Amino acid sequence: MYDLTTYITELCRAAKSASRSLAVLSAAKKNAALERIARALEENGAEIIAANSVDMSEPGVPPKMLDRLKLDENRIRAIAAAVREVAALPDPVGGGERWVRPNGLIITRERVPLGVVAMIYEARPNVTVDAASLCLKTGNACVLRGGKEAINTNRVLAGVMRSALAEEDFDPACISLVDDVTREGTALLMRQRGLIDVLIPRGGAALIKSVVENAAVPVIETGAGNCHIYIDKYADLDMAVSVAVNAKASRPSVCNAVETLLVHAEIAEEFLPLFAAAAARYNVELRGCERTRAILPGINAASDEDYATEYNDFILAVKVVDSEDEAIEHINKYGTMHSEAIITRDLAAAELFRRSVDAAAVYVNASTRFTDGGEFGFGAEIGISTQKLHARGPMGLAALTTTRYLVDGNGQIR
Repeated sequence: MYDLTTYITELCRAAKSASRSLAVLSAAKKNAALERIARALEENGAEIIAANSVDMSEPGVPPKMLDRLKLDENRIRAIAAAVREVAALPDPVGGGERWVRPNGLIITRERVPLGVVAMIYEARPNVTVDAASLCLKTGNACVLRGGKEAINTNRVLAGVMRSALAEEDFDPACISLVDDVTREGTALLMRQRGLIDVLIPRGGAALIKSVVENAAVPVIETGAGNCHIYIDKYADLDMAVSVAVNAKASRPSVCNAVETLLVHAEIAEEFLPLFAAAAARYNVELRGCERTRAILPGINAASDEDYATEYNDFILAVKVVDSEDEAIEHINKYGTMHSEAIITRDLAAAELFRRSVDAAAVYVNASTRFTDGGEFGFGAEIGISTQKLHARGPMGLAALTTTRYLVDGNGQIR
């Protein structure tokens, strides 16, 4: 008889065992396995698309989620290309600094894998491959629990990758998928202390809150992005329109898209009609405060809930503020410490914003959409950390490692 507790525990135990063999492999071996995975994804594209079609046809999937869920030949090629990009990145494991103490001890600080990385995430099946390839590159085994909306796709993706690992004489348990999408299974996964070294939730605020409050293993918070752009009274209005529209409409379903626009009262009457006209080309729904609606009378009213919401959709909350201090206060109240931006030509205003806003990434005169491992020059990322310990901002390969000290002596005692 199927026992869920035993299943989850044994899955994590196998991953822990696999992590030990994976941690000692050379960069060349890991890169060869990644290349094998990339080829396998391309060769099994028809099977992956067939499974994805089943997920896409399930009733009740929100329309805004369908685009994130869908895989086709072009997207599979892109996923395979992303795996090859990870293989091409420098291996972060090893290396390090070395120094000699006055007593002759030689101390080396090197980077080592975390061990077993578990990840709980929603919808997008490309995350299954991204997370697996990043963990493999850094010598970590991974235990992946995707959303129920992509379970059929994820089963095939994980199976393809595990078969590719076996062909390279790797333990397939280096990549494990939790084939259970119940809340009970997720709760059990979060309590695998001693088997899971770190747990990364990636998704909406409700998912992250649940993991942080219920996990018995270390957690790195990622993903929730209630991001803002403040249009200062000294802003270049053409730049402000361009940046704000890009931050909202270029890809509204991602965590670095802007969700609230704050506009200084002195330029609101000139700026807001310009922005509304530009945003209308993308069918962006605006929801505003009373002062915003006095300038744009056709829009709906914004509530406190609107200002606290990560829409992941073509919806934008707007508020007119009387000062930069008021904008900063609003951001620090409603923001999720992800990405925040100011548009201004005033250097003093820019510096105040940088010092006062609490976020992983703070922008001056640029779109929040750049918060991304590739855009920052880190290569691929496993998520955007919104916390302050271990990692913050885009989490590239280095964030999936920790440090240890190797100490060589010749009989020293203390």
